[in-house]
Amino acid sequence: MATRTVDIRSDTVTKPTESMRVAMANADVDDDVLGRDPSCFRLENEVAKIMGKEAGLFVPSGTMGNLISVLVHCDIRGSEVILGDNSHIHIYELGGIATIGGVHPRTVRNNEDGTMDVDLIEAAIRDPKAELAYPTTRLICLENSHGNTGGRCLSVEYIERVGEVAKKHGLKLHIDGARIFNASVALGVPTDKLVRAADSVSVCLSKGLGAPVGSVIVGSNSFITKARRLRKTLGGGMRQVGVLCAAALVALQENVGKLESDHKNARFFADGLNKIKGLKVDISSVETNMVFIEIEESSGTTAAKICKDLEDYGILLLPIGSSRLRVVFHHQISNSDVKYALSCFQQAVSGGLNENGN
Repeated sequence: MATRTVDIRSDTVTKPTESMRVAMANADVDDDVLGRDPSCFRLENEVAKIMGKEAGLFVPSGTMGNLISVLVHCDIRGSEVILGDNSHIHIYELGGIATIGGVHPRTVRNNEDGTMDVDLIEAAIRDPKAELAYPTTRLICLENSHGNTGGRCLSVEYIERVGEVAKKHGLKLHIDGARIFNASVALGVPTDKLVRAADSVSVCLSKGLGAPVGSVIVGSNSFITKARRLRKTLGGGMRQVGVLCAAALVALQENVGKLESDHKNARFFADGLNKIKGLKVDISSVETNMVFIEIEESSGTTAAKICKDLEDYGILLLPIGSSRLRVVFHHQISNSDVKYALSCFQQAVSGGLNENGN
């Protein structure tokens, strides 16, 4: 039986820290649906300030944050949004922008670094003269860091080029910032500069920062006023939500500074995996806290088998298809955990794990 657990399925699996639990127990709360919860005010204002935007709105999840943001910008059914074909909004959010909002997704191919070619974005914008035949383009969405390409970071220069295209055509720009703090740390760029060109940003607090629940969407005062009404429509209005916001405030204060350690652990892990015959990691893709592992056919094993073998020894990770694995590091994974996981991987691929993972 496993004597320790190393949970690297995602950075969403972290447990609230003791300081978070204390903050939650002592949170100053009121009814947020009535606009009176002081802890919620503090969190929303703090995230808006960090992002350089006028206002913020706490929502239960990043999926809801992205959906609300798209629906605010695309407030007429039949509107169209341009987004990456490998983006989280397009693949993992149940098609909510279409099924709930009546917004048509127009995809552009994501490159290996998470970008979309700017000229292809511009080419995807519908000609207003053909409005009787086409949906009306109203929004462009980016994702930073980009999850499905391994946590790759979009640069300020790239985002501002996309922002210029949006302005040129009278469009809005939304950034899915599920791991925007990871991107900021990896690039060495303040978050407000990184999202300067965006009209709205969805900032997740329960991934790299380790809060138990929630995201904050930020934008102009008028954007947030509309977003608040949509949040209520979608069932996201909560009452004494300050209990959750108190933990998120602690995450902002204590965990941003730990992200670089997560990135170092990811690089150390990737380097170690590349020394194991049968496994391959593209080191150039490891920019933040994510590692995607290719299982070579010569290894004679599969992603499902490796996951099953490692789970017996407390190593938890996710298969992505039959020959690919995903690992995500977070602040509750130590360097010792990384070394233990590498040891277990070595044995799982070559055979012969013992009860200590040696």
